[in-house]
Amino acid sequence: MTTWNKPLPRPTPLSQPFWDGLKAHELRIQRCEACGHAVFFPRSHCPSCGSRQLQWQAASGRGTLYTFTVARVPTLPEFTDEMPQLLAVVALEEGPHLNTTIVGVDPADLRVGMRLRAVFDERPGAVTLLRFTAEEGPHPSVMKADAEAAVAGPAEPALAEASTAPPKRQIDCRDLDALRTLISEEFTPWSNEFTVTQEVINQFAALTGDDYWIHTDPERARAQSPFGTTIAHGALVQVLVSRLTLPLDWEVTGFNNMVNYGSDRLRFATPVPSGCRIRARARVKAVERVKSGTQLTMEIDTHVVGQDRPSVVNDIVILYM
Repeated sequence: MTTWNKPLPRPTPLSQPFWDGLKAHELRIQRCEACGHAVFFPRSHCPSCGSRQLQWQAASGRGTLYTFTVARVPTLPEFTDEMPQLLAVVALEEGPHLNTTIVGVDPADLRVGMRLRAVFDERPGAVTLLRFTAEEGPHPSVMKADAEAAVAGPAEPALAEASTAPPKRQIDCRDLDALRTLISEEFTPWSNEFTVTQEVINQFAALTGDDYWIHTDPERARAQSPFGTTIAHGALVQVLVSRLTLPLDWEVTGFNNMVNYGSDRLRFATPVPSGCRIRARARVKAVERVKSGTQLTMEIDTHVVGQDRPSVVNDIVILYM
């Protein structure tokens, strides 16, 4: 499991039964034994009659969407890879309203009054979080911790998909006309994802000697950095493209050697906060004959998941000889 980089709640003696319930995949609320009023958030007395005779009980875990907002600017830097965030208030069947986030629903499909069900998010590890999704939707009721690890790992999932995909179109490196048909304004679909953890950032800092605090000191970065948290080195995000499998439907053949000849353009457009997931897409920009072979220029844009603007734009030049 990867390190969870987002803020987590701190259970109190009063709220602990609620968090214990979530860990058991059960939504628990209080009910007043004196007047029957259902209570949430956790309290020491009933807000309806003032009685302290409150008992915890299991709720149905279902309700309706009372109101929502689609947040396209991160509420905190750590949430950059969850954009857009679907922030919502859910009216439980038992009566109480609670603040939550919606998962597994396209923002355009959200409607006030739509039926929802609970989702138990185990990915943080230390605590289980409560989210909601469409009642009849396909999203799983439990978000497993190992799902985050799968995202952060090497490209096996993408490779597994590739093994069942149609054969790639093969183009000889000397066939300029065929190669130029690849030039396009359209990008490929997204690659697999990789989580840029603080550990990965620290390892890169140790290797390169670039241990500036904005990358390696979370406490100082939280207090002094304009980004509110540590960020990955731009050069690190650039080279992490090797951990991403671009879903190209073609491959160049007929060469003896293939060389990374450099970059025509390299920009570090937006930061990657530690703990965020990245992914990439690409397009061919140019193909030309040069003295030593065929030169293909490919734009590879690396994004934080959920962000429209890329973090790294790299016009990489590949030489086929």
